[in-house]
Amino acid sequence: MTRDPEVVRRADKIVVPGQGAFDVFMRGLRARGLEAPLRDALARGVPYLGICLGLQILFERSAEGALPGLGVFAGAVVRVTPNDPRLKVPHMGWNQVALRRRAPLLDADVDGAYYYFVHSYRAEPADRDLVALETDHGGTICAAIARDHVFACQFHPEKSGVRGLALLRRFVEDEVGGAP
Repeated sequence: MTRDPEVVRRADKIVVPGQGAFDVFMRGLRARGLEAPLRDALARGVPYLGICLGLQILFERSAEGALPGLGVFAGAVVRVTPNDPRLKVPHMGWNQVALRRRAPLLDADVDGAYYYFVHSYRAEPADRDLVALETDHGGTICAAIARDHVFACQFHPEKSGVRGLALLRRFVEDEVGGAP
């Protein structure tokens, strides 16, 4: 992501990668004057790909901090709390996903595929129809959401081998959009 608000205003597409903590990221957006241009771009329908924290900031709030998120979607981000004490947090490694709803950026045979996750927090969308993929780490975790021009995933496609690279390629090649 750029540090220049004008780049966001002129962008044909936006990728918000995920690394760091919720409040630190939101504070950085505000300090650099990027929050308003990002909100405007989302409202105008600019294709958006959120990765990890780039998914989480789309929601209203996070248990990781006190600052509000962008509030593009109703819901919250909560700590991953596996119901099996042998499972560790952060949730790190390859996990199988279950298809809940088709989205153009996803492979046709995505149900049962593996993607690479690194996170301690997970999104809980108020609207379950947003959820495209789920995974399990001692409880259900929203692995990806899709609506219109927005696609965001909790996993890291850049670390997810051939499937992840294919997802990134489809975003670059204009296969955005929500569920058919």
